[in-house]
Amino acid sequence: MTIKRISSGGEFEAKVGYCRAVVAGGWVHVAGTVGQGATVVDQCRSALSIIENALAEAGVSFSDVVRVTYMLPDRAEFDPCWPVLAETFGANPPAATMIECGLIDPKYRIEIEVTAILPE
Repeated sequence: MTIKRISSGGEFEAKVGYCRAVVAGGWVHVAGTVGQGATVVDQCRSALSIIENALAEAGVSFSDVVRVTYMLPDRAEFDPCWPVLAETFGANPPAATMIECGLIDPKYRIEIEVTAILPE
């Protein structure tokens, strides 16, 4: 099996020892991704942009995402992100989970992880 590793150059990739995405066995696994911005919605959009770039490099798009996990320190901040997420996934919504948890730095308000399937 061929494994392709995709890096986005994020600050934690080298520090922690991981890559943004791994393509293996017909799947694209995108690591938990945080974004930049002053609000949770700004950070959500930013994280999705980083994820979109990784998916494109792997040869897929948001329409190929089958699973998504949202992690937030404050679950009350999830609601404002819903319109962005609905717009992103549109007619191809994945299975989803939201977890309330601490993130690597208190400045981050949302982390998003996805799994996509490669087209046959």
